[in-house]
Amino acid sequence: MSDMDVAVVGSGPNGLAAAVTMARAGLRVAVYEAADTIGGGLRGAALFDSDVVHDICSAVHPMAVASPFFREFGLAERVDMLRPAISYAHPLEGGRAALAWHDLDTTCAGLGPDGPRWRRLLEPLLARSAAMVELLLSDLRGPTGLRAAPALLSRVLLHGTRLGPHSFRGEEARALLAGAAAHMIGPLPSLPGAAVGLLLAQLAHGPGWPLPRGGSQRIADAMADDIRAHGGVLHTGRKITDLRQLDGVRAVLLDTSPTALPALAGDRLPSGYARRLGRYRYGPAVGKADFLVSEPIPWSAPDVGRAGTVHIGGTAAEVFRQETINARGESSDRPFVLVVDPAVADPGRARAGRRPVWAYAHLPHGSTRDPLPVIRAAIERYAPGFGDTVIAERGLSGAAYAEYNPNYVGGDIATGAISLRQSLFRPVAQWDPYRTPLPGVYLCSAATPPGPGVHGMCGLLAARSALRREFGLPLPALGRAVTGVSER
Repeated sequence: MSDMDVAVVGSGPNGLAAAVTMARAGLRVAVYEAADTIGGGLRGAALFDSDVVHDICSAVHPMAVASPFFREFGLAERVDMLRPAISYAHPLEGGRAALAWHDLDTTCAGLGPDGPRWRRLLEPLLARSAAMVELLLSDLRGPTGLRAAPALLSRVLLHGTRLGPHSFRGEEARALLAGAAAHMIGPLPSLPGAAVGLLLAQLAHGPGWPLPRGGSQRIADAMADDIRAHGGVLHTGRKITDLRQLDGVRAVLLDTSPTALPALAGDRLPSGYARRLGRYRYGPAVGKADFLVSEPIPWSAPDVGRAGTVHIGGTAAEVFRQETINARGESSDRPFVLVVDPAVADPGRARAGRRPVWAYAHLPHGSTRDPLPVIRAAIERYAPGFGDTVIAERGLSGAAYAEYNPNYVGGDIATGAISLRQSLFRPVAQWDPYRTPLPGVYLCSAATPPGPGVHGMCGLLAARSALRREFGLPLPALGRAVTGVSER
């Protein structure tokens, strides 16, 4: 190990972002991945048919195209990011649907009397979109993105409470915002949920909610190519079980869950820090369904079939109730479900009579429940006859997801509950949340600020900390200047 300067453990988007940054700083970098394929939440695989690729974890990437890391990395020049005309849809009873078109004007026209209200909600945020992204995808420990703070804060304080839905007259606009907020996977309404919902809603009308041509694995592959181009190496099928395996490396960046650190460090980890990590809390699970289908999903509201992402959860009140009881650990037959038919935006993902369908259901933490029945029922509710199109299917419970990826403790794909406290202090309360008490050892997973999502910022910010402290180096240029990551 002594011939390497940096070891990165885990090859999810944050681990790869950290490795890209360190390699571009001129350091010798090695990435260690326990699985046989790099990518973590970006992995893809041919599950049922060698010609049809399924996204195993994430499928749609609004934060990737907006992220300061990926903007400077030049993701859009490396991977073709395809933006559907409708960023996301929310079907309702009676064949109705709320539609978040990429075009704000079209969205407002479809919301009737709530169109002007939707515009007043989001237009000021769109005007400050870059600053808003920089603020919410920062470590919240500097002046980054403050230009967006007043407009964002006033809206979060309203829509983070039960008063928020009353700012709209109809159910469609309420459902659009509630569905975006439910990506937080936690009790609603809440201040963190409102921040997530507002961020995603304005991105729907800005850079959009794109899908990578060919699947999410293309993003991981582009980052791996950059690491290799700058002298780094990637090892798959190499599980690090003890930090002593990395002795001699000046900096170790862990793209792992924080509660994995005590096992990796053994008795070298100070007991006080270990106790603080023990108080870290994980959130609800997701159950995953992958379908191979013979034709597009037969939505009752035809325009839903033009959306890149579909939220199934009923009215805003139903979404709030379901997400709240789910966070309390109570099972339901009508969980919040997200559905993606990738071939809507990327026709190349389909073959003659075969196409992939991706779906998540929000389930209680640690759930062992087979998600297939509730996900099929949810889709059938708004797309009768869907079951007749299914050629093959696979379900992963929350517990099975945790076995697939150890970072998803209890099936929590966010690597930690998104409470107000844990939004500010992940994984422990300290000024540099990436640094651990072990010399040269840093955390860079979604358990650190700014939290979950395919944005790479946890890896970039952890790398910044390690570069400064361990090597006395500034952030390297990754392309264009990184906005929102000041050298403090």
